[in-house]
Amino acid sequence: MSVIESITKFEGRVFTVSRDRVRLPHGVESTLDVVRHRGSVVLIPMLDDGSVMLVRQYRHAIGQAVWELPAGSLDPGEDADRAARRECHEEIGLVPDQAEWVASLYPSPGYTTELMHFYRLTGLHTPEQTAAQDEDEHLEPRPFTVEALRAAVANGEIVDMKTVVALQFLPAISPK
Repeated sequence: MSVIESITKFEGRVFTVSRDRVRLPHGVESTLDVVRHRGSVVLIPMLDDGSVMLVRQYRHAIGQAVWELPAGSLDPGEDADRAARRECHEEIGLVPDQAEWVASLYPSPGYTTELMHFYRLTGLHTPEQTAAQDEDEHLEPRPFTVEALRAAVANGEIVDMKTVVALQFLPAISPK
């Protein structure tokens, strides 16, 4: 594949949208819109008892509050491990002793470059200093047992895909 032309159509705080004219591997030319994103981290914060911390957050795009794993975008030049630790502090007010990479997945490779890095966070404790949440966030953290998480997915209470996907990792990353 080769890019013939790329025009930036939108530049925002979190992502940029470009319209690319490309020659696809089979020789056809096409125009594609691409959401360019620095990447993000998805946290699986596990308490000592094996429960997982989720946050309830209003999501304007869907017009409702949802329970989801804490997550956030990478800052420019920030590595994923550092971002996972920072987001844990900002979103649930706890700091991990350990941050273990679990997987990196593309949520929608048909139109975005975003790569989500999933991290298991353990040894959570309250730091001396509190972190400020982003001004557009109002988060309600709460622990869920793995069984309660699975039930909430089954009954439609949890509709966030990254959270549903992360449940697949839980048996393999049970607390130590």
